[in-house]
Amino acid sequence: MSRLTWRAALARTLAAALTLGASPALAAPAPGGPVAQSASGPLLGSADADGVLRFRAIPYAAPPLGALRWQPPQPPAPWKAPRDATHEGASCLQNDYGWNHADYVRGSEDCLTLDVATTALSGKRPVMVWIHGGSNRAGSAGGTVLGDLAKQDVVVVAIQYRLGLFGFLPHRALAAERHGQTGNYGLMDQIAALRWIKANIARFGGDPDKVMIFGESAGAEDVGYLLASPQTPSLFAAAALQSGTPGFGLPPRPLDEALRLGDQLDAVLGTDGSVAPLRAASAHALLEADKALHDSALESDDFLWLRTTIDGAVLPDAPEALLAKAPARPVIVGSNRAEFGLPGGRAHRDANVALAFGPHEAEARAFYKLDQPDPAEDPRLGSRDLRIATDILFRCPAGRLADLLAAQGWPVWRYELDLAPGGARSFHGSDITYTLGSTPLPDGRSLRAQWLSLARTGAPLADWPAYAPGRRTLSLTPQGTSTVQALADTPCRWSRYL
Repeated sequence: MSRLTWRAALARTLAAALTLGASPALAAPAPGGPVAQSASGPLLGSADADGVLRFRAIPYAAPPLGALRWQPPQPPAPWKAPRDATHEGASCLQNDYGWNHADYVRGSEDCLTLDVATTALSGKRPVMVWIHGGSNRAGSAGGTVLGDLAKQDVVVVAIQYRLGLFGFLPHRALAAERHGQTGNYGLMDQIAALRWIKANIARFGGDPDKVMIFGESAGAEDVGYLLASPQTPSLFAAAALQSGTPGFGLPPRPLDEALRLGDQLDAVLGTDGSVAPLRAASAHALLEADKALHDSALESDDFLWLRTTIDGAVLPDAPEALLAKAPARPVIVGSNRAEFGLPGGRAHRDANVALAFGPHEAEARAFYKLDQPDPAEDPRLGSRDLRIATDILFRCPAGRLADLLAAQGWPVWRYELDLAPGGARSFHGSDITYTLGSTPLPDGRSLRAQWLSLARTGAPLADWPAYAPGRRTLSLTPQGTSTVQALADTPCRWSRYL
C-alpha cells in the first residue's frame, strides 16, 4: 500500500475502534436495574455480566432544534420518572462518507447526549472523557463505553457534539445575535458536557476533580481547543492528544474570513442572509449545502471544519496565543509514525508543502528531494507523500505543541507510535486499540496503563520521562519501547502552525 487516503484512513480508524473487544452482554432493562440520580432526573441503566454499570444517551443539553439551532447549548428539561438509559443514542447529523455509514443512518439533530460506564455509583474514581474523531463533520461516541476500560477502576464518559455546519458554521446573522461571536457550537457542546460531568459525575462514582479528557484525530484537535479556551480551566485536570493538535498544522481562520462560509451557505440555499430561513431549512438541505462549502486556503475541503475558526467566544484568539497564557495542566501529545496521505492527493503536494513551511519552502523541498523521482516505498514510513503528510499534519504540529507547552512550564509527555496490530505499518487510528483497548505493546507493556496513570496521578508511569528538558520522546516500535532524546528536527523546525 503506497499511501493512505483521507477516506481510507478514517475507515481504518473505525476498524481500529471496533477491535476493542466484543461488546459485553447487557442485561435487559428491568425495574431492578441500576438507577443513578442526575441533576435533571433519575436514569435507569444496565449492568453487564462483569458488573460494569452503563448509562447511555444521557441528555446533557436540550435538543438544538428550531430556535436552538446554532445557539449555545441550553440545559435539558428535567424529568421525574426514571429515564431509560439502556440504549444507544442518535449520532449527530452528518453526511455519509462511507466509513461512517452507520452513524449517518442514526443521525439526528437531537443528539446532545453522553454515555457513562462505571463499576459503582459510589466512590471517587478518576474520570476519563473520550472525544471522538471524524474531521469534526462525522463519527460518534459509538460503543466507546462498551469496552472494558471502566473495569480499570475509572469512570468512562463518551460525548456527542454537533458536527459539520451544524456544529461549526460562522454566519453574519448568527454573529449579530451574539455580539459578534459565531461558530464553534460543537466546542460549546463539549464544554457543556464537561460542565455536566463536573456537576453530576460524583453520582456515578467519579471524582469531579480528577477529570481527564482525551481524543484522537479531530477529537485530539478539540482537546487542544479545550486546553486553550478561557472557558475551561476548572473543568478538567489533564489531557491526552492522539494524532491531532489545535490547528492540525493549518493556519487559523480569522472571523472575517470565516464569515464567508456563511455567505456561501446563503448563496447555495438562496436565503437572504437572515437567521429565520436558515433555522427553517430542512436538515437534508443543510447537509447537501455542507458539501458545497469551500475554503480557498485549503487543499482539501475534507479539512473544512478542522481549520480553527477564531470565533470571539470559545476561541477569542489563535490557539497558540491562548495556550501561551492558559493555566498549565499535564498533557500527553503524540502521533503515529505513518498516518495518512496528502490532503487533495499528489496534485496538491507542492501547495501543501508551501502552506506548511512558508518562507522555508525551498529548504523543505530540498529535504524531501521533490525534484527527484519517487524513491521506493519504505516498509515502515510508506511513500514519500505519506511521509510528507504525516510530517505537516501530525508530527511537526505535535512537536510545536509540545515545545510551546513545555516552554510555559506545563508537564508534557510526547510519544511516537510505529505500531499496528499484527505488526503492520502504523496508520491513522492505529493508536486507539492500544489506548482505549487492551492490546499490549510488543514488549508486553501497556500504553493504556500510561493513560490510566495520567488520569489517576496527573503523570504517566515513572518509565516515561517528561518531554522537557531535552525534548525526550517515548518511541514505540516493533523492537520495543525506548526513550529518544529528540525526534529528527528536520523539517519540523521549519513548520509554521500547531
